[in-house]
Amino acid sequence: MAGMGGQGQKVRILQVEDNPLDAELVLGELEDDGIDFEVRLVEDEAAYAAALDEFEPDIVLSDLSLPAFSGERALQVLRERRSDIPFIFISATLGEEAAIEALRNGATDYILKQNTARLASAVRRALREADEQRARQRAEQELIRAQRFESLALLAGGLSHDLRNLLQPLLLAGDTLEDYADDPRLSRLGALVRDCGRRGLEMVSSMLSFARGARRAEQVKLGALLEALNLLLQGSVPRTVRMEVDVIDPDVAFEGNHTELQQCLLNLSLNAMQAMPDGGVLRIETDVVTLADDFFADGEDSAAGRYIRLSVIDTGQGMPPDVLQRLFEPFFTTKEAGTGLGLLSCKRIVASHGGLMRVRSVVGEGTAFHLYLPLKAEEGEHLDPQVMDASLQGEAERVLVVVEEAVQLSLLVDTLDAYGYQAGASQSGTAALQWIEAHGVPDLVVMDADMNLFTGVRTLAALLEHGYSRAVLLLARPDAPPNFDELPQLDHLYVIDKPVQSRVLLRKVREALEASDVPKA
Repeated sequence: MAGMGGQGQKVRILQVEDNPLDAELVLGELEDDGIDFEVRLVEDEAAYAAALDEFEPDIVLSDLSLPAFSGERALQVLRERRSDIPFIFISATLGEEAAIEALRNGATDYILKQNTARLASAVRRALREADEQRARQRAEQELIRAQRFESLALLAGGLSHDLRNLLQPLLLAGDTLEDYADDPRLSRLGALVRDCGRRGLEMVSSMLSFARGARRAEQVKLGALLEALNLLLQGSVPRTVRMEVDVIDPDVAFEGNHTELQQCLLNLSLNAMQAMPDGGVLRIETDVVTLADDFFADGEDSAAGRYIRLSVIDTGQGMPPDVLQRLFEPFFTTKEAGTGLGLLSCKRIVASHGGLMRVRSVVGEGTAFHLYLPLKAEEGEHLDPQVMDASLQGEAERVLVVVEEAVQLSLLVDTLDAYGYQAGASQSGTAALQWIEAHGVPDLVVMDADMNLFTGVRTLAALLEHGYSRAVLLLARPDAPPNFDELPQLDHLYVIDKPVQSRVLLRKVREALEASDVPKA
């Protein structure tokens, strides 16, 4: 409670009274009770209305009758503007019927001037009840926002599912067009179609992960992330805005989600440009920093260590403190056509990566958003295959990947190809058997345990019937591990938790190949 909660803030009292002696007697009662306050005294409507705007009182104490004003009018003006500020009548002439009518009209209490003994307790109670009412209103508003946010997530999940079904054929069409190597135009068109389809699927998967509260992990290269952002911003940067990008090391890589981080940086960059209507500088900086325990604020998980810092800095209008306080509030926006969800989504993305955000803004100078993403000890160096542990690299062993989701399948195959394996791709158990018939039995099978069209159990059984006897890596959700009692008998069966981490996958692939006695080529 303002001024009475031990935080050093004074209670702001707006007093409507034309008699200075009566005003002093009222305030003397509050002083004697130890209430710390500051007061503004008014006696006409114009001064009263101005004080409501400028003084922003915590409570109004009003006489009933004044020569040029009235307590009833003061109450009416207040209630037309605010319903949460207490209003107490202090009068020598307030009868019982008038008091009841005043309470019906929105007054909080009434005190007789000839009996002001309970004035201080009435003021304390009124302020306390007003604080409690505001707290309830805030809780109700947060609940409404949470419900709207949940509905939005469900909508995003349903829409993303439908879009994924529409986009997946683009990957196949792109591969088909690229087969026409004798026509370079068709080949280039195929590459474009495939890349657009793949990027679209990644964005859809990001929307689905938002709706589900999950995040798919991959290795994100700093240079590739900023290059993709630069391409997305081409054509969007006004001529009056100069864009600068500083990448500390393009090959620095860390575990994360490329699409989500790209969307976050894009959102912050577009916001920065909108904050510079008269032009300025948009600067995107990167750095590797070490954070100590004292960097973290109360309520944040303290995780001292090395972090990637991504900074989006503008020289725009800046934000006042009251806007900064509400910056990450759902549906709060200062834009006419804004949704109030962009920055909240950015904060969610950074938090899902185990990171945190810092914002610094000065009106008239600009704004800086700093994103801190944790680096694991082994991520301090990039993941180029030429500099990684040679034990993780393959020697042309054939690995069949059976995963329904096109984006995940493509990423797994690309990862294995990059590390020296011959990776085959299959989106169903039926397709896997067709691949074996066409190419022979693979050295290793990597399979999603959550397939719908042809379950992992049935696929494994079919593979055994076709002569497969080597190791199998099952990709499974930690909250839904496979039932080993239902699985066919295999000598070498391994389980990798999803989301799949590249290093874990590569190490397990080598372990499985060596355990099943697959010789290196």
